[in-house]
Amino acid sequence: MITNIFTYSRAFAFLVCLMIGLSLNAQQDAQYTQFMYNTQSYNPAFVGLSGEKSVVALLRSQWMGVEGAPKTQMISYNAPTKMNNLSMGIGIVNDKIGPTSETYFDLDFSYKIALSGNSFVNFGIKASAHLLDINYNLLTQDTSLGSDPLLAQNIDNRFSPNIGAGVLYYQDDFFIGFSVPSFLETLHFDRSSLSEAREKMHFYVTSGLVVDIDQNLLLRPSLLVKAVPGAPIQMDVSATAMLKEKLSFGLSYRLQAALSLSLIHI
Repeated sequence: MITNIFTYSRAFAFLVCLMIGLSLNAQQDAQYTQFMYNTQSYNPAFVGLSGEKSVVALLRSQWMGVEGAPKTQMISYNAPTKMNNLSMGIGIVNDKIGPTSETYFDLDFSYKIALSGNSFVNFGIKASAHLLDINYNLLTQDTSLGSDPLLAQNIDNRFSPNIGAGVLYYQDDFFIGFSVPSFLETLHFDRSSLSEAREKMHFYVTSGLVVDIDQNLLLRPSLLVKAVPGAPIQMDVSATAMLKEKLSFGLSYRLQAALSLSLIHI
């Protein structure tokens, strides 16, 4: 079933990943090579897709041993509500790199509408709060030409709200979705006239299939495309083979960026 692609409800999944960096690209939103297990963060329409309670926790650490290297922690929960076809989810993401620490709190809702046959469409909305901390004292500044006024004062728990939306069409063996997790392009670092850094809208398209190889083997290819104005389009592809609904082997590739291998036991 398509509703079981991403969530393993009432089960413990042990995930082993190997990531190989190939190149570096600038980004704003936290990203995961194992994107198929974290669909709620970029499309609220995935909330409640499994029809059961679901908890997902992910840790991501790059460049082990390098001070200030990127680190991301994420935990999310979603479940159907007592209201027909309505589901709710919450999520927390902490993203750190260098002197910057960002924390996101998300509240997600999705509503399911049955179409003809065994097809459905989910509409989702996301309300989020963002806290930003920057400790400029961790930076080494060249003051030979004077100090930078943007680095004169640290940023502590700067709050900014946002709102997003998504849509998901799915059948038993296919899905496709589109989402914009954040509509508001708020000033990111400094609200003064000295800074023009803004949050950019991220546009996501995701799709996947479930292919029955035989009674004991399922193949689940999936695709995630991310577009940000002024940045190259990013594409993630993955393929997961599940044996007897107990053991899963996966391969994920981010175009010109990273390769990930996964092993999951349920």
